[in-house]
Amino acid sequence: MNLAIVGLVVGMALGFAGYFGGFAAFLLVAVLGLVGFVAGRLLEGDIDLGDLGDLLRGRGRRR
Repeated sequence: MNLAIVGLVVGMALGFAGYFGGFAAFLLVAVLGLVGFVAGRLLEGDIDLGDLGDLLRGRGRRR
């Protein structure tokens, strides 16, 4: 799927959550979307748990 379409769908979902559910629903949808994105990338093998841990600790790869 085209990334522009994915971005459009995510933006619309966040907009609906913010409009109908308020700011708390907006944050919940955003956080769950981020969790789903990371889980999908892990399952596809695009990122490794070790890389994710280093990134969260602020020890990203320096080249």
